[in-house]
Amino acid sequence: MPFHGEHQAGIGTDAQAHATVISLVLRPDTDRDALRRMMRLLTDDAARLTAGVPALADSEPELATNPANLTVTFGFGLEFVTRAGGAVPSWLAPLPAFSIDRLRPEFTGGDLMIQVAADDPLTVAHTVRMLLKDTRSFTGVAWVQQGFRYAHATVAPGTTMRNLFGQVDGSANPLPGTDEFDKIVWCDDGWLAGGTGMVVRRIEMNLDTWDELDREGREFAIGRTLDTGAPLTGKSEHDDPDFTAKGPLGFPVIDDIAHIRRARGEDPAQRIFRRGYNYDVPPSRAGEVSDAGLIFISFQADVATQYTPIQERLAKVDLLNVWTTPVGSAVFAIPPGCRKGGYVGETLLEV
Repeated sequence: MPFHGEHQAGIGTDAQAHATVISLVLRPDTDRDALRRMMRLLTDDAARLTAGVPALADSEPELATNPANLTVTFGFGLEFVTRAGGAVPSWLAPLPAFSIDRLRPEFTGGDLMIQVAADDPLTVAHTVRMLLKDTRSFTGVAWVQQGFRYAHATVAPGTTMRNLFGQVDGSANPLPGTDEFDKIVWCDDGWLAGGTGMVVRRIEMNLDTWDELDREGREFAIGRTLDTGAPLTGKSEHDDPDFTAKGPLGFPVIDDIAHIRRARGEDPAQRIFRRGYNYDVPPSRAGEVSDAGLIFISFQADVATQYTPIQERLAKVDLLNVWTTPVGSAVFAIPPGCRKGGYVGETLLEV
C-alpha cells in the first residue's frame, strides 16, 4: 500500500485481515522537539516497512520483505497536540460519560495512536515491534488491542465484515473515493486539513447470553436479517430501511428500539465511516465460554457533531445494549498524509 499521499493510508483503504491498535502515553520530558524527532523516525520506519523494505537497524530484516498490504496510521491525542503547541480541535477530548459504559483504564485514552493493519499477522507483529522499539525513548505503552476480520481472499472485495454476533457490521458506510465519503471523513481546516477524527471503542459482546436468543429474536434486536444483512423491510443489505412499515398486527416491522433504528438519526450530518475489527481472547471470568467483542473504530471529520449524537441515542435505549458493554474508549486526531521526504505530523510540528 502506498504510504505517502494527501491522506494517511489505513482509513479509506480496504480493511485488511488483521490489525493492532496501540495507544502510547508521552513521557514527561517529551517536548515539541522530541515529538518532531519521534514522528520523523516513525514515518521513516512506516514508509520503509509498507514498501517491503526493512526499517533502519531492523534486527529481523527478513520479516519485512512481505508487506501483505501493510498500512500504518498515526493519530494524536489531546496531550500530544497540547505539547506540540497546536490548535486543539474542539472535539479532541474524552467522549462524554455514557450510562452504558464500564470503561477500564487498560483500554482507555492515550496520547499517540498507531494503527498497524495487514493481511498477515506476522507482518503486523514485526511492524508493531519495530515501531515500539523506536518510541520507547519518548513514550510508554498505555494499551494494545488486536483484532481480525475475514482472512484475505475468503470473501469478495467490498464485502461487509461480520461481527461475532454473526451480523453484518458497517452496511451504511459511505464508499471511499466518493464525494459523500470525503464530506463525512476529511477535515478541511488548519493543520488537520486532509486528516480526520478517530474514535476507538472496545465493546464486549456477551456471546454466552446471545446464544440463548433464537434467530428471530436476534434479527428483531438488530433490525436486519442475519443471512443477507437486509433490513427487515428489504431484500438486500443496502436497501434503505422503511421505519414506517407495519406488520399484520399493526406493529412496526423494525422496532423503535432496534439497533439500526436507534443508530439512524434525523440529521443527515450524523454520519460516520466504520472500520472495526473483531477480537476474541481467552475468558478470564469463571463460567465464561468466551471473552469476545468488537474493536469499534470510526472516522469522521467532527467527533462531537457526527459520532457523539449517535452514541447518545444508543446509550439511552438500544436493544443490543442487553448483550454489549463498552469497556474502552479513546479519541484521536488523525493528521493528513505526507509527501516523500516529509513526515506525518509536520503540519502540526513545523508551524
